[in-house]
Amino acid sequence: MKDVKLDIGPNFTLEDIRKVRDYDYEMTKDMTREARSAYYKERGEKALKRYYKVLAEVQAEQKTYSFEVEQSIAAESEFEYRSAKNSNLND
Repeated sequence: MKDVKLDIGPNFTLEDIRKVRDYDYEMTKDMTREARSAYYKERGEKALKRYYKVLAEVQAEQKTYSFEVEQSIAAESEFEYRSAKNSNLND
């Protein structure tokens, strides 16, 4: 592997895109077509794994949030029902 470093800032900018393109060029410029294909395939598979991992985490977080919201709504509805029931009994 070559000794090329990829330095990307905290806010992804157009300059960072250029850096990534330059980095990829430097990493692959002396590779054979087969080696370059394997290089990009490996990187693509890693990116896809990261994508599915993050997607699963987001979906799990959304399910937890949805469950909490449903529980909150149910509790509010129960409170309103009991309040209305008690109010009708007192009338």
